Amino acid sequence: MFRSLAADALGLSDIGKIIEPKDFDKTDIDEYVFIEDNEKIFVVIKSKTDEYCFTNTAFIHLDGKSAMSKKKTLKRYPYRHYVISNVRVETAGTVDLDAEIKFRIGEEDISIDIEKKQMERIRDIYKALFTISEKYKEIHKYMATLDHTHEAINKMFVLRELTEQVVLNLPDIINQTVNQVELHYNTRRNEIQNYNFGSIFERYIKW
Repeated sequence: MFRSLAADALGLSDIGKIIEPKDFDKTDIDEYVFIEDNEKIFVVIKSKTDEYCFTNTAFIHLDGKSAMSKKKTLKRYPYRHYVISNVRVETAGTVDLDAEIKFRIGEEDISIDIEKKQMERIRDIYKALFTISEKYKEIHKYMATLDHTHEAINKMFVLRELTEQVVLNLPDIINQTVNQVELHYNTRRNEIQNYNFGSIFERYIKW
């Protein structure tokens, strides 16, 4: 009942409204954020039927449009597994009350109607999502370079083609070098594949 009253207090309609941080706790989606694992909300868009949330690590959609009852479906898209691309904004005509922010996440196309008077906020979200989409390209480029380099170094040793007994009889310095190569690869991969986009949201989402 409290959530219903909160929705009325926020003045919600079928067109989404960008919620201020002080009202995040009045949304249902707030309860599905992994605050225990340092997940943080940056944007919540809420209409009478749906809620959309951008955190530092995932996009979350509480979908109520397809339900015949009050049941809703929670969909979570971790940025690590779902690439954001094709980000765009469609502004409405002069008589329309909404604008749309559109993007692709994984294989799914998302379109969110937001009240037009929040256009400045819409532009901020667009900037953040577009920057994230470009970040994916950067991650892909750096990982391709890292994998190519790692493969070339491995071919220098060709240790994986040797039997375990032969490897054990190799000088310690060679085994240590191989271990250092693997350690560097894994460390660098973790640095490159950083899908916590909190710093990007902080750059563009200002309250």
